[in-house]
Amino acid sequence: MRKGVKVAVTGGVFTAMVAGAGYGTYNVVNGLSGGDGGVGTTAAAGPADVRTGPPGASEIEETSAKFFAAWEQDRPADAADLTNNAAGAVPLLTGYGQDAHITKVHITPGVATGATVPFSVRATVSLDGRTKPLAYDSRLTVVRGETTGRALVDWTPSVLHPDLRADGDTLVTGESSAAPIEAVDRDGAVLTKEKYPSLGPILDALREKYGARAGGTPGVELSVHHADAAVADTPLVTLAKGRAGTVRTTISASAQAAAETAVKQYAESSVVAVKRSTGEVLAVANHRGDGFNAAFLGTLAPGSTMKIITAATLIDNGITTSTGPAPCPDTATWQSETFHNLTGMAPSENATLSESFARSCNTAFVKYADSVKVDSLTDEAQNRFGLGRDNWKVGIPSFDGSVPASGGPNTAANMIGQGEVQMSPLDMASVTATATTGVFRQPVIVGRGLDDRRVATAQGLPASTVGQLRAMMNRTATSGTASAVMAGLSGSIGAKTGSAEVDGQTRSNSWFTGYRNDVSAAAMTQEGGHGGDAAGPIVAAVLRASG
Repeated sequence: MRKGVKVAVTGGVFTAMVAGAGYGTYNVVNGLSGGDGGVGTTAAAGPADVRTGPPGASEIEETSAKFFAAWEQDRPADAADLTNNAAGAVPLLTGYGQDAHITKVHITPGVATGATVPFSVRATVSLDGRTKPLAYDSRLTVVRGETTGRALVDWTPSVLHPDLRADGDTLVTGESSAAPIEAVDRDGAVLTKEKYPSLGPILDALREKYGARAGGTPGVELSVHHADAAVADTPLVTLAKGRAGTVRTTISASAQAAAETAVKQYAESSVVAVKRSTGEVLAVANHRGDGFNAAFLGTLAPGSTMKIITAATLIDNGITTSTGPAPCPDTATWQSETFHNLTGMAPSENATLSESFARSCNTAFVKYADSVKVDSLTDEAQNRFGLGRDNWKVGIPSFDGSVPASGGPNTAANMIGQGEVQMSPLDMASVTATATTGVFRQPVIVGRGLDDRRVATAQGLPASTVGQLRAMMNRTATSGTASAVMAGLSGSIGAKTGSAEVDGQTRSNSWFTGYRNDVSAAAMTQEGGHGGDAAGPIVAAVLRASG
């Protein structure tokens, strides 16, 4: 959707996500020492002698070969001097042998593509008489040093190991930080990251929190210790097995399989499905290069899926009803900011709220910014939908949404899911469940009996509001913007499409939430376009398999 002001990706999560996919580029600067002109280098040549331009093939081959040789021979300072950030590289290269206890390193380079050299590592991990082989693939890129003109390895932690994704991540071999677990689904089927790759970070988080509670004992492992305390250690090699405790989750293996398959069709996608009558998470899947659990922890503007909460706000505050007026002009202006509809949408001055909701008319909702208070949307989100209080206890880390009381143009922008509103797919799946049942049931991925935690509560919605929201979502799914995606789904269905513009992106983020029978689901695809383009097919596939 288009509007007058775009919003930027904000919040810690998509800073983490910026350490991932759109989220994923490290901004490497020159180190305090090393190959780009600092302590430990030869004297810099005069300006006229400094080479410029991309490194040539011979330079790429020579630099990578020298770097690999120094790494293999456990000469961390020499290897770091061949990078453009020696100060950042030395601790990790030193810790590779000293803390991770990795020896007998053999590196085999592959065929370079431009300045990027893929390579494979074969090594041994040894501690206290226990030894296991280690094998993995990585890649490096050779760049021109900014001050010396030398050909240097462009340093990022992932050069050393692909699971070192952020500055501060380290490799460590020792007693595992948590006891191992055997996670099972709601029917007792074993869940493994090999069979369900998206569950990798979820299983690691469950292990970190519940390993000891489940009766397990730690083993000895090589693992990645992440700088972000919210991210559980990632085990890489087990030298001595601990005793696994069983953790029963709310996941449905069949729904999880469908979610895994669905997200693979679209890069940078995440989806969550919940059981509407209980709040139990049935599936959570991410298709991301960074391994980040954006399905639970993402913090992005949800676009027009937010109109579910906005419509509830208008109804609960007596401003209009589903059959009441909600005119849809070409443009709407609020505090000098002009908002637009999707290109090609015909205006409708006699539209009802239900019609404007089903068509996803931005201006109809913006026009009501005059009728709400600055905190009306915030109160509805917190008190009715249980959002934005930072008190969800799902079982692993999650983000429970943010709907701030914004003044100025953002009062209107928030109403259409732009401005300062932030959500995750988990949040929007919960929103749909609350909107269509009237009861807020905080999502959970493990039963409360495992740790006696107190889940969040909220007031929920009046029955009359629920009836109107269900009717509007059903209209959207059968004859509105979601009809093409939801076609062929039987039973009780409803949906809402969304797209959110983000500064710096060429395409909007695709959002979609819907329900079928007792299952609600929500998905987000970064730069996926309109709601029905990417997120919609993902949600429909999950509902088809689990509704």
